[in-house]
Amino acid sequence: MPLLRAYGGGVSDNPFGFAAGGQPPDPSDPQQMQQFLAQLQQLFASSSAGPVNWDLARQVAASHLGTHGDPPVTDAQKSEVAEALRLADLWLEPTTTFPSGIQATAAWNRNEWIYHTLEVWKQLCDPVAAHMVGAMGELVPEQARASMGPMQSMVTALGGALFGGQLGQALGSLAAEVLSAGDIGLPLGPAGTAALVPANLAGYGEGLDIEAGQLRLYVALREAAHQRLFGHVPWLRGHVLAAVEAYAAGIRVDREAVEEAMSKVDPADPESMQQLQLEGIFSTDSSPEQAAALSRLETALALVEGWVSHVVETAATDRLPEAVGLAEMFRRRRAAGGPAEQTFAALVGLELRPRRLREATALWAALTTHRGVEGRDALWGHPDLLPTNDDFADPDGYAQHPPELDFPPE
Repeated sequence: MPLLRAYGGGVSDNPFGFAAGGQPPDPSDPQQMQQFLAQLQQLFASSSAGPVNWDLARQVAASHLGTHGDPPVTDAQKSEVAEALRLADLWLEPTTTFPSGIQATAAWNRNEWIYHTLEVWKQLCDPVAAHMVGAMGELVPEQARASMGPMQSMVTALGGALFGGQLGQALGSLAAEVLSAGDIGLPLGPAGTAALVPANLAGYGEGLDIEAGQLRLYVALREAAHQRLFGHVPWLRGHVLAAVEAYAAGIRVDREAVEEAMSKVDPADPESMQQLQLEGIFSTDSSPEQAAALSRLETALALVEGWVSHVVETAATDRLPEAVGLAEMFRRRRAAGGPAEQTFAALVGLELRPRRLREATALWAALTTHRGVEGRDALWGHPDLLPTNDDFADPDGYAQHPPELDFPPE
């Protein structure tokens, strides 16, 4: 995976904008050296205060999409998306007690998906990047660190650029796969904005024996359901993001893997930086606290996705001819994750797949059967009321005796 493909105002195959051919500067050529030092200074000056150079990440993601394509959204597609989301929201009315969470609809191109979700990615990725950049700094002997002075900030800036470049590549790839703002189960977009990505919907639908309008409407149902849930459970957005952050903050970096990766970098050879891989630098050892954080995260993702799957299937079954096939297709898609999602997981050490999606869906269905729609949705009243990972094993037993609630059976 090329690390840095864009910098400054233009697109380049080399991270620092070296002269033709991507050759390092000639130390005996004052003009080349002056240009090289000026561009290095610009790179470090553009680094943000945090552990990731997000300006660079945006540029790399945009460059990736520029290479692989980002079809514009047509007026017809905007109308189709708005109509699909309006109809989907109407179909969801009898399936949940939560009112509509859609304040605005949008049809995004791939760059717009990145732009509108970047703030949440910062929350998710900065804790991981801080560990990685810290590990890079620790590779410098302590005695040398004390005498480095301003050079220490250059090491930090280099780490932020390395991580920003690869994150940009991963986000660019992910932007070419996601179908909607809430496609991967997290509240990534602006609150109240339901958005679909028409170019990705068209790509996903190729080869499927399903009419494009049905696929669009099914994805619109999922997006509208996410908006209802996150829009009317005030604590949920913070709860899910806090679970992700707690897990990310506990990730440990394998110093030997970082050292091995950095040993392959030749400062005089830009190509060595372009080939640097930061994947696989996370320790496989898990502390009890980290295992508990991962369990909370997986349970939260499964409960959100399970609820969405259940209410969408309820709304679509009698209305869409391909509803059963679409439900199974999306269960498998969410359980497996796409190639870009897998790349992202390898890069940040964090998988965003709901591992127990089928069990969670069955649990919400059982709650609807035994407690009705109102009793089911009342469990979202407080995080302590939600089912736990252990409750997935016996959906009917849990549904008949949910803790802390005393709703009469219907």
